[in-house]
Amino acid sequence: MHKTSAWPLAGAYGALVVYASLYPFSGWRDQQIAPWDFLFAGWPKYWTGFDLAANVVGYVPLGFLLALSFMRRGNVRYFERHPNLAAVAVALLAGTLLSLCMEGLQNFLPSRVASNVDFGLNVAGTLIGAIAATGLEVGGAIDHWSRFRQRWFIPEARGALVLLALWPFALLFPAAVPLGLGQVMERMESAIAEWLEETPFLEWLPVREVELQPLVPAAELLCVALGAFIPALLGYTILRSVTQRAAFAVGAVAVGTAVTALSAALSWGPTHAWAWLSLPVRLGLLFGVLLSMLMLAVPRRGCAAMLLLALVVHLSVLNQAPASAYFADTLQAWEQGRFIRFHGLAQWLGWLWPYAVLVYVLLRVSRPERTPTIPA
Repeated sequence: MHKTSAWPLAGAYGALVVYASLYPFSGWRDQQIAPWDFLFAGWPKYWTGFDLAANVVGYVPLGFLLALSFMRRGNVRYFERHPNLAAVAVALLAGTLLSLCMEGLQNFLPSRVASNVDFGLNVAGTLIGAIAATGLEVGGAIDHWSRFRQRWFIPEARGALVLLALWPFALLFPAAVPLGLGQVMERMESAIAEWLEETPFLEWLPVREVELQPLVPAAELLCVALGAFIPALLGYTILRSVTQRAAFAVGAVAVGTAVTALSAALSWGPTHAWAWLSLPVRLGLLFGVLLSMLMLAVPRRGCAAMLLLALVVHLSVLNQAPASAYFADTLQAWEQGRFIRFHGLAQWLGWLWPYAVLVYVLLRVSRPERTPTIPA
């Protein structure tokens, strides 16, 4: 890992924390109380184990990235004797200040409640992440990752690695079709129509005249297969060998299946974790693996071209179908229930991830290929 490469990641994750903490950014009001009054309040009346865990887990990556960034800067003045301890202290201070600001600002949002318990758990999560980063650095695990990355991925892999790391998080938001990211057309039309309501421009809106029909099993199978095929192809554009590609394709399908089951369990309860795994979905997953195996020996530029085609077909078929009423109820539970702090972020990831991949691949294919060969 480059000595400063973790700083942009820490900054990006900090921005995500701000987004998740202040979503939905509407209804701001002044309650005529000091922003820091929550620090002296009693134990909150309403809380769940999920909320407690979320407040800790949400700040662990922030503490990890901040401490790692500080440790790998090199030649840090004033901290030569105890750089690891200083990294933990700096990360803890930054995470504490960020959480303090977020909780204070939540006093002005009607849908959020500032809490000293949340603040304490955020600080604890930051500390856990910072200690974990220090332990991994001291144990040499970070250097092992750097060597692993050099052995498995080409030098220009950072953008694809970020997209692949975001893919499981995008799958956490409920999808109308398993692994079906990027279904935005219906909601986009509704949002534009609402925005243009009571204006003459509404009549000019090019909405689809024909009522959308649910996907037939064959179309659902295709969407699931392409949903599994797309991340595998994205990995193929940065992996070095055929055997690495095969392992990655199988691992990607396994991760996608596990995260989709987790999303179903969070949305409908643990007993329904595998309710989505119907026959078309199972066949689609198998078909996605077979397509991935057929592309193992294809050069990276060919994989990128196939990825563009798969994305276009996937998004076209997926956006021809409406969301079911059952799916709408699931989204309402996310919007109004305990997932409110993750709803906006997860939703945008689920909507925009395939389009971000589309832009990334277009930029990749516009540049000359430096490493065309794929060793076995």
